[in-house]
Amino acid sequence: MKTIVCGGLCLLVGLLTGCGDDVGKVSLGWFTTKDVVIDAITDPKIAGVTCHVSRIEANLNLADPSDMSIACRQTGPITKADIATIDKSKSGEVVFSESLSVLFKSLKVRRIYDSEHQTLLYLSYSTKETNGSHKHALSSVPLWRTQAWEERPHTVMQPDKS
Repeated sequence: MKTIVCGGLCLLVGLLTGCGDDVGKVSLGWFTTKDVVIDAITDPKIAGVTCHVSRIEANLNLADPSDMSIACRQTGPITKADIATIDKSKSGEVVFSESLSVLFKSLKVRRIYDSEHQTLLYLSYSTKETNGSHKHALSSVPLWRTQAWEERPHTVMQPDKS
């Protein structure tokens, strides 16, 4: 029974904190309760992409700061079948979400497909305005040299002769 309860609590904590792996934590000093946390997030539909998101964790504050950074890279194969499964609308789809405070603020990572340039865009953003700004960061993963790349004729832009 104790194992079931412990497993259930671990599952609940995992669901509440999102699906990222905490790969790094750096203290911002002795006289602060804030740390920089780095999470590794594998795209649930494109396993060949891993994003690293850094954010501030303020342990004893009611609200964590909204600042974050994101870097995404190809870490495995990306296939045409992977691309076929994703949302290709202009708003894309959320691939990761984590609550940052008890005040309804979340960190989200959204994947958007740029079909013209055959690139996956990953936008990290805060869902609550802070100091007049919604904090956000952007990273991209080009499909060049992956199995998902589609050879297309290149259009060369000519200089304007006016």
